[in-house]
Amino acid sequence: MSLHRLLIDSASRFPDNLAIAGPVGEMSYAELDHRADALAHALSREGVRPGDRVVIWAEKSPITVVAMQAVLRLGAAYVPAVETTPAARVAAMVRDCRPRAVCGTGDRVRRLVKDLEADVRAVDLDEHRDKPGGRVRPVDHPVEDGDLAYVLYTSGSTGNPKGVCVSHRAARAFVDWAAAELDARPDDRFANHAPFTFDLSVLDLYAAFSAGAAVCPVPSELAYAPARMVDFLHRERVSVWYSVPSALTLMMRDGGLLDRPAPGALRALLFAGEPFPIAGVRALAGWTRARLLNLYGPTETNVCTFHEVVPDDLTRDRSVPIGRAACGDTVRVMRPDGGEARSGEEGELVVDGPTVMRGYWGGVPQRGPYRTGDMVRVLADGSLDYLGRRDHMVKVRGHRVELGEVEAVLGAHPEVADVAVIVGGEGADARLHAFVVPVRGRTPGVLSLKRHSAERLPPYMIADEIRLVGELPRTRNGKIDRAALSSETTPYGPL
Repeated sequence: MSLHRLLIDSASRFPDNLAIAGPVGEMSYAELDHRADALAHALSREGVRPGDRVVIWAEKSPITVVAMQAVLRLGAAYVPAVETTPAARVAAMVRDCRPRAVCGTGDRVRRLVKDLEADVRAVDLDEHRDKPGGRVRPVDHPVEDGDLAYVLYTSGSTGNPKGVCVSHRAARAFVDWAAAELDARPDDRFANHAPFTFDLSVLDLYAAFSAGAAVCPVPSELAYAPARMVDFLHRERVSVWYSVPSALTLMMRDGGLLDRPAPGALRALLFAGEPFPIAGVRALAGWTRARLLNLYGPTETNVCTFHEVVPDDLTRDRSVPIGRAACGDTVRVMRPDGGEARSGEEGELVVDGPTVMRGYWGGVPQRGPYRTGDMVRVLADGSLDYLGRRDHMVKVRGHRVELGEVEAVLGAHPEVADVAVIVGGEGADARLHAFVVPVRGRTPGVLSLKRHSAERLPPYMIADEIRLVGELPRTRNGKIDRAALSSETTPYGPL
């Protein structure tokens, strides 16, 4: 059940089909297969062995996909970082997962490795970008189902990113389910809106590869340019679109999506990562005959439930359900008293099954069911409604953000004495608001605080609004009163 066998098998069946298409470049299955073998040999010469990790710090491009495939073929695991990830954050990832090599473009990878003074090799992907994809000895190191396939770093409450370890078995359970549910075909064209660090991209890439279909990556500069995304959807003849609801909302609100007839090729619209306001779902249902599917699951479980939108859903006054278990998983809803919730009751969603992660890198292995921290309600038909988080993990434009990590970074600024971060707004309008208590006698500038954050956090985790305050409101037990920060009736809100 190795993940990389999907592309190898399709390359033998559909060598001339496009594996990658669109503005980032084109590459056939045969060429991608050959280039992955060639780069695998190069990585092997750099010392990459089965079980190693390889960080890939690069833009969305064919050579990045080549690198991911090359790493898998060696029995190693890839660790993606988008090109805009700050060097300090990539360095933290490298120190954490101790990779054998860091792949990227330009001098910054060499500088990073040199500054770390660690036993890590720098591999410049630019040196392999234009090499001809001639035949070399195939590379396909055997792996076990439980072997590590990739590590996705997510927001961590300690101020440091956490690496979610995903096995080949977990990835294939999700991909195989998705390909079957979508009836993926060789003539499909899967849009890839999410960055490769986001688990949504796993479906885009590997469900397509399982069927000999094309992946059409959305360049990062287009990802939240709504009019250009609408043009992309039509121009690339996308048949399967998967993104966070925020992207679709922007396309409808500011990109003119609904002003043009739905593309004839479009047959499935998938969304995940955050609740989708029902008004947006109604608008999409009136615009296209494509299937509308709501997928749910934290990075630690990938997709574990799903729901296909039906007419009755459009009469609701809240987001559509997250549905029932998928990918061979089982789900339970546990009440606060420890009992299992029944129809009409609420509780925490607990997931068990093949898609559950191996654990966080460097942490205790995950054993048994995974407690998601998400609160749900059991509906009369047994499906589930999403209610919200138990903690302070939030979704901003589809990205999971641990508010504690944003606070930890801002709190490390030398002129900050205390800080609290909340999220305001919903969906595409969600924004991070930071309340900063300065060190006595100091007045840090907003630009200074944002620059400090930008050196340590990805763009989506930088506070949109920053307010300097004399103190933070507290509850009776001394905790920060976040409700007061959010309330319009206090001096703290709204920003």
